[in-house]
Amino acid sequence: MRAGIAPIMILIAAMLWGTVGTAKTFAPPGVDSISIGAMRLLIGGLVLLIVAGLMGKMTLKGWPVKLILLAGLSMALFQPFFFTAVSLTGVAVGTVTAIGSAPVFSGMIEWIVFKTRPAGVWWVSTLLAVVGCIILMFNTGAVTVDPMGILSALGAGVSFASFTILNSQLVRTHHPVASAAMIFSTSALMLLPFVFMYDNSWLLEPDGMLVALHIGVLATGLAYYLFAGGLKYVKSSTAVTLSLAEPLTASLLGVLLVGEILDIWSWVGLIMLLMGIALLVLQSRKKQVRAGI
Repeated sequence: MRAGIAPIMILIAAMLWGTVGTAKTFAPPGVDSISIGAMRLLIGGLVLLIVAGLMGKMTLKGWPVKLILLAGLSMALFQPFFFTAVSLTGVAVGTVTAIGSAPVFSGMIEWIVFKTRPAGVWWVSTLLAVVGCIILMFNTGAVTVDPMGILSALGAGVSFASFTILNSQLVRTHHPVASAAMIFSTSALMLLPFVFMYDNSWLLEPDGMLVALHIGVLATGLAYYLFAGGLKYVKSSTAVTLSLAEPLTASLLGVLLVGEILDIWSWVGLIMLLMGIALLVLQSRKKQVRAGI
């Protein structure tokens, strides 16, 4: 049953991630990217540790230390890259570029490092999704395409692709929730020194606390619980492409809630992005039906 709904779990997780950039715009002015990223990991990691503990899946023995450290570093790097991109280029373009580039990096890493050539449907769906992302990047509305913002978004894309591949290795031998808890706890420890280096007074304001709780509990704890569970049954390259539902969600929220403007070509990009995601979901469901799952 879990295998059959795995792609849907990843899609829901991606939609929750898509709310992060919009949530940041409601935080008090002047919140820096590292500070909000560190709080996201601290809260999300704590939620995942509690859930894994309640499920009886948390153990401190038998973990591959190198894999945990690399996955933790990837997620730690993703935070400042992503939030900087959103700050410089806007919710829609920042999220689209970050997550839209991840499938390319994921496929390249799998091909070069693991010698695993992505399936044909991955190439088609990723092509549709990436072209959609490129069209979105060239939106001529109110969002500014900042070169440093784009570079930060690409850094986030590499980090997310690396995290997904490393996490997919962990969930083969460890429970998905426990794996996510270990990775996020490690990431939080890596960014913990920065919490004391930056001004965190924004957390004392009602808006700041609500944003931190939303990003930490829903967009991180719950989202990565679903993502890790789905990743056990879905290839990492496919999971990353399914995760393109994140920029789709972010773009729509940017328009509806933040007031960002998307022209006709940007809507074309969104439709192509949705087509790429739908293709992967349908293909995955067909495989499950043929396998009798």
